[in-house]
Amino acid sequence: MSIVHQFYRWMYPHGRANRLARVLNRVSAVQFTHGIFAPSGWVTLEVAGRRTGRPVSCPLVVADYRDERYLVSMFGVDANWVANVRAAGGHAVLHHRSRENVFLSEVTDGTRPGILRAYLNAAPGARPHIPVDRQAPLPAFERIAARYPVFRVTTDRTLP
Repeated sequence: MSIVHQFYRWMYPHGRANRLARVLNRVSAVQFTHGIFAPSGWVTLEVAGRRTGRPVSCPLVVADYRDERYLVSMFGVDANWVANVRAAGGHAVLHHRSRENVFLSEVTDGTRPGILRAYLNAAPGARPHIPVDRQAPLPAFERIAARYPVFRVTTDRTLP
């Protein structure tokens, strides 16, 4: 494992951001929201917190797969944003230079392995946290797909 991968894993012990990672995530959220030095797929997800109802922001990377957009949890089922999205019934907002009301529907079918591979190609920061090489064949992704929630992103026209 490279030093960079070790550093990324150190910033997220047990799948939770340490103090440095929290600060960097805040900076990334602002950067991604405004599209400053960020590719178009790097976004900030805003969703109502499941306990407080207040908006919670998280920088994420959108994976494009078969002409659809997807969000993947690099920390698996225990990620806070996943629990918040589920509690919010899938309603959220994506920011990247503009605001987009979105509906996130969980993917449970056989497309998850392909989406995971596309995600690892789009999100270099996720590679240390998902135990499959981004160039591995699909069967390697099939073995781990159940551990990593995937959400299809569609525009939510029910919100103003």
